[in-house]
Amino acid sequence: MEKTTVSRTGLTFMGTGGAWSVPEYGCPCKICQTMEARGQYRRRSALLWQGSETLLLDCGPDICRQLWDYRVPKPDAVFLSHEHGDHFLGLDELLSFRRCLPKKEFSLIPLYATEETFKAVETRFGYLIGSVFEKRIIHPGEPAGGLKTTVIPFKTYHGDFAPGSVGLMVEDQGRRLCYTSDFSSLPDWPSFLFEPDTLVIQSYWLHEPVVNRPNHLSFQNAVPYIRKWKAKTVYLTHLSDQDCVPGDPANDMMKKVPPKSPLTPPDSSVPYPVPTCQEEWEEVAGKAARDYGLESSVHVAFDGLNIDPT
Repeated sequence: MEKTTVSRTGLTFMGTGGAWSVPEYGCPCKICQTMEARGQYRRRSALLWQGSETLLLDCGPDICRQLWDYRVPKPDAVFLSHEHGDHFLGLDELLSFRRCLPKKEFSLIPLYATEETFKAVETRFGYLIGSVFEKRIIHPGEPAGGLKTTVIPFKTYHGDFAPGSVGLMVEDQGRRLCYTSDFSSLPDWPSFLFEPDTLVIQSYWLHEPVVNRPNHLSFQNAVPYIRKWKAKTVYLTHLSDQDCVPGDPANDMMKKVPPKSPLTPPDSSVPYPVPTCQEEWEEVAGKAARDYGLESSVHVAFDGLNIDPT
């Protein structure tokens, strides 16, 4: 897959895979084998917003490679959606922005997260607070302070092990981006969520699994959210390899979870086929969006995709 050169405006998807990236190392499943054969790789979560300011949304453990690939400038701020490792364990790599400057020229990078998320961050990276980052606590429903860009967190439910989980609404230069991060449900629906220009929503599985232990969103369960949000354009992200592909001997692996009741077209009982690569995901998501009469244009993000969300 060709990478798009990062522009100085818009949104860049630096990591669009699940917690273990896709393909997963050593995995013989149909999804991982197909993607590896096609040279398609999805690293861990990181998005780059470049508008009035440069904002890094999440900072997973692949951030060092992502900084190199996309030539990321020192961010004006970093936002963490929650306290799971695939969204914050790359923070130590941002120390390079301090190490590679003349003394006295470095200024602290504002780091925004909820109080609950900061508990995990400070346990692991307490030495970075005050040396690389300035701690700034955010509260759902309240705009983050100290920025030109308006960023409003909203509460999401991503299981009891992520009490600090939030999505982020970014408003800048007349553009509105809604980034949901990881979640399985929303406790409430604040009015500012509706009709964004761009909605970035996870699609961990195609079909909702019989047991949703990690509290992620499947594309099947994302369809009602997409319908309600009424974004102009939707990008699916945080895709995994955990759907069971019919006939794949690797379906008996621990990570594979069978579907509860597979997503089917409204006029058929035949499930949509499980995608094994980027092209198949685009085909299935586009067809399902048309079949269900979604007003939004639905696409599948990939690492390196750069868009201007207007």
